[in-house]
Amino acid sequence: MNGLSFSELCCLFCCPPCPSRIAAKLAFLPPEPTYEFVSDENGKCSFTLTDRAEWQYSEREKENVEGFYTRTNRGNRIACLFVRCSNTARFTILFSHGNAVDLGQMSSFYLGLGSRINCNIFSYDYSGYGVSAGKPSEKNLYADIDAAWQALRTRYGISPENIILYGQSIGTVPTVDLAARYEVGAVILHSPLMSGMRVAFPNTKRTWFFDAFPSIDKVPKVMSPTLVIHGTEDEVIDFSHGLTIFEKCPRAVEPLWVE
Repeated sequence: MNGLSFSELCCLFCCPPCPSRIAAKLAFLPPEPTYEFVSDENGKCSFTLTDRAEWQYSEREKENVEGFYTRTNRGNRIACLFVRCSNTARFTILFSHGNAVDLGQMSSFYLGLGSRINCNIFSYDYSGYGVSAGKPSEKNLYADIDAAWQALRTRYGISPENIILYGQSIGTVPTVDLAARYEVGAVILHSPLMSGMRVAFPNTKRTWFFDAFPSIDKVPKVMSPTLVIHGTEDEVIDFSHGLTIFEKCPRAVEPLWVE
């Protein structure tokens, strides 16, 4: 979350309070794009990285990465990435990444992660991130993951029971929203936040009507097995967020607290 002064926060929340503006000010830091989708004459996209993406593998291994666009129900064209890490993978992870990164910067991590745990990885860039159109907002976050979910289900024919939802930091917000509506193989929440107000004002005890990202109110509806990961010394999203989310999960498994 961005560092704002007390007076700026007061102005932001009081003149007048608007969840989408709060979200944009506090949560979204899209970087300069580190990749491109280049379409050939048949409309197939090739995934081209800049040096800032810091690709850690050979050019040949890029053949395992498929990029394409899909459109959200709010009209934004967003970038999606399917990383085929294993031909024998039972599960595919639908990964919602953290803030201040895009698919290019995450691509090496995805390939390494999937190869180690024998899973394929499907990810997407939020509206306004990477080469995705539109602007970052709370409503767009939910529309973005819905579009990614539909693309994963229809384009690759993957059943919900073979999908693992993984959200990191701000990515836990759309992950919880989707998981509250669909039952999947499993859910992983890495450094989740209870809500925007609770991050900005740690003593907040209830969800106000103008609060953004109210995951704390949605997580009781998540019926899939859920792993919560959180650093006990996290300086961005306090450990109390992960602990409370864990306590509210109906099907939480043993958490992973990173010291």
